[in-house]
Amino acid sequence: MISTQIASGLLLSALLQVLTTESKSHVTVILLGATGDLAKKYLWQGLFQSYTEQVGGPHSLSFYGGTRLSSSEGSPAMYEILKGLSCLSNVPSVRCALLKDQFLKLTRYQQLDTQEDYSILDKKIKEMLAQEEMEEEGRIFYLSVPAFAYTDIATKVNATCRPRAGSWMRVVLEKPFGHNLDSAQQLAEELQKVLREEEMYRIDHYLGKQAIAHILPFRHDNRHSLDPIWNQHHIERVEIVMKETVDSKGRTSFYEEYGVICDVIQNHLTEILTFVAMETPVNISDSEEIHRNKMKVYASLEKLDGRSAVTGQYQAYNSEVRHELQKPADFTSNVPTFAGVAMFLDSPQWDNVPFILTAGKALDERVGYTRIVFKNQAFCLQSESTRKAEFSQCKQRQIIFYTGHGDLNFPAILVSKNLFKPVIKAAGWKQVAEFPDIHMFSLPLSDYYIYTPVMQKDAYAVLIPQIFQAKRDSFVNTEDLLASWKVWTPLLQECSSVRPRLYPGGAQNGDLLDFTVAGRVVSYSRADSVHIISQNSDHQNVGDYKVIEPSFRGDELVSAKREELIARLASHLQQAAEASVQEFGRFHLAVSGGSSPISLFRRLAAHHYSFPWKHTHFWMVDERCVPLTDPKSNFRSLHDNLLKHFRIPYLNIHPMPVHMNQRLCVEDDGGAGLYANEIRMWVDGARFDFVLLGAGTDGHTASLFPGSQALTLDGQLVQFSESSVKPHQRMTLSLTAINQARNVAVLISGKSKHPIVNDMKKEAEKAQKWPITMVRPSDGKLVWFIDYDALFG
Repeated sequence: MISTQIASGLLLSALLQVLTTESKSHVTVILLGATGDLAKKYLWQGLFQSYTEQVGGPHSLSFYGGTRLSSSEGSPAMYEILKGLSCLSNVPSVRCALLKDQFLKLTRYQQLDTQEDYSILDKKIKEMLAQEEMEEEGRIFYLSVPAFAYTDIATKVNATCRPRAGSWMRVVLEKPFGHNLDSAQQLAEELQKVLREEEMYRIDHYLGKQAIAHILPFRHDNRHSLDPIWNQHHIERVEIVMKETVDSKGRTSFYEEYGVICDVIQNHLTEILTFVAMETPVNISDSEEIHRNKMKVYASLEKLDGRSAVTGQYQAYNSEVRHELQKPADFTSNVPTFAGVAMFLDSPQWDNVPFILTAGKALDERVGYTRIVFKNQAFCLQSESTRKAEFSQCKQRQIIFYTGHGDLNFPAILVSKNLFKPVIKAAGWKQVAEFPDIHMFSLPLSDYYIYTPVMQKDAYAVLIPQIFQAKRDSFVNTEDLLASWKVWTPLLQECSSVRPRLYPGGAQNGDLLDFTVAGRVVSYSRADSVHIISQNSDHQNVGDYKVIEPSFRGDELVSAKREELIARLASHLQQAAEASVQEFGRFHLAVSGGSSPISLFRRLAAHHYSFPWKHTHFWMVDERCVPLTDPKSNFRSLHDNLLKHFRIPYLNIHPMPVHMNQRLCVEDDGGAGLYANEIRMWVDGARFDFVLLGAGTDGHTASLFPGSQALTLDGQLVQFSESSVKPHQRMTLSLTAINQARNVAVLISGKSKHPIVNDMKKEAEKAQKWPITMVRPSDGKLVWFIDYDALFG
């Protein structure tokens, strides 16, 4: 205990000595938008972390937070944010407390609205410098404000708040830097009137992600291994991906102007592309060399057009826009919230290698990575069981710069072991010896050499120190910016008139957004359309939406809320009846019992007076072994809910003969055979025009139950069967009779049926597991009618 107190005391003494060490040069940092969301989440923390790393350095620091609010309003809000600052985990708590206390003392609030406000700030800085007898080294103005305010603020700074001659000034600008080439050019020209190029630091925070920031150092350190294979002869494709689970709610005004391409792809992902595609810099500390190499990449990028991309929009987006921007009820936006783009370079090194840039909101996971996939050109003669799996040349070879989240959940560089063992010279990285039992792109993590930062840092904590150091290679200069917009603007113009593919959001997206790159053409892998619905009337949330596939187990699917579904089934049935009567002069309809068809019977009785009732023959798919007058009788249900409402010829009604000789379902009475003969006599080829079925929670249909002997009898049209519930005995059409029909409809409704529907959907190939899945018309059409409750639960 005493030794711990002594150590803490020594640490405190040493730190106080460092904090009180005089420095003759001084840097002032001014954060505008100091109480905004970005400042609260990232910027103050990044500034504090940068301060902790520079304590005792060549210059002292002071900080100002500014907004348009008065001091009485803005100052308390700013200091409330500062109270939540934290140190990295490797900083002792005593040291952290002292650093935080000192940072708070060095930070002041200043209202910054009018030009006079900036003059007052300039005066305060100069007075402090004079009082402390320090020379001014420079000023950093960090503009965490909307882009439309950049020119006004820069003009005021230039007029009244520049540092003295001989000192530097750096103005940090957050994206967006325009929304097309013209707007970016206009903003650049306005800023160039008051700021020099070297004074502007356009920050792209994504380049501060630790894995992304290490792309060039990694390439440089491993150029001996990479240079021979970093080309079209060895690389199949490059994937640059940024997936988000969040939607645009609360930011629709921004998104309506920019969309996913301007928000993420034109800047973050395109900058990464240049890091991968550029010539390896001889000196990775030379910002000018990196810039020159980057510009060569932009010059070689092929023109983008409508065939270069696919776009999507999550279903709830339009509802969010109408709600937040008070648009009319019929307003529809074409702004994409998802895009997949294939870019190509006209260069011998990268000829025909697609760089696939993909980003979107409301996707199934939050993850970001840059993946270089190498061609598999090996033929492995040795059996898979005897070769060393992780080093096999027949396995996929790839390098992945993983920004975090997703399954791995930490930033990392992964290199396939069958490629080469990388060199990581940076002291801030370590090799991962133990990792979770997961797969990365179908390969276990044990197949990779994996490296991760010793200390994980936020992107702003990586980039802010580079502003102090005037290290510009992770920032976007004007030439770089305009070159990028020149590439992207033609595609944006073409996409503006294209309706994006709708997707429900989250895990419900399924394979809707999968796309292929064939030559220079990008297209969705799935050409068929789907229906997307919401069971929430306000349609405001991504999670409310579900995808209705066009098919179920390979056959047509119709789905809706129960009432609408019944109406659509009734119409479908009438269309089939009218077509049959027109072709054959009659319509043979076999209907199931149970509760499912009752709503259909009532719908037909109430709304379908034009149905060809007099030409329709009614048959039973199955019947309980009870008298036909019994309330449990399927025929009784058909009669009470439908037949009694119309004048149907007596000979057109065909109940099953379950009650003969004053007894029920006795095989010696031959009831099944009699019904089969009646079918053969009336129905040509014993082929019903329409069979209506249901499905039980156990997967049974008609009175064909799982494990029933009736399922194994071939050739018979009518059979006896047994149910596990009373009345146990049943008479039923066989699968043979059902599968001969011209049309079969399966009606499934209610939440109690969701488990069996879900199981059948997942196990589509198991045709024998449930009797309902054995319904496969040999030369007819099967349509599934499943309501939302049964389909989605």
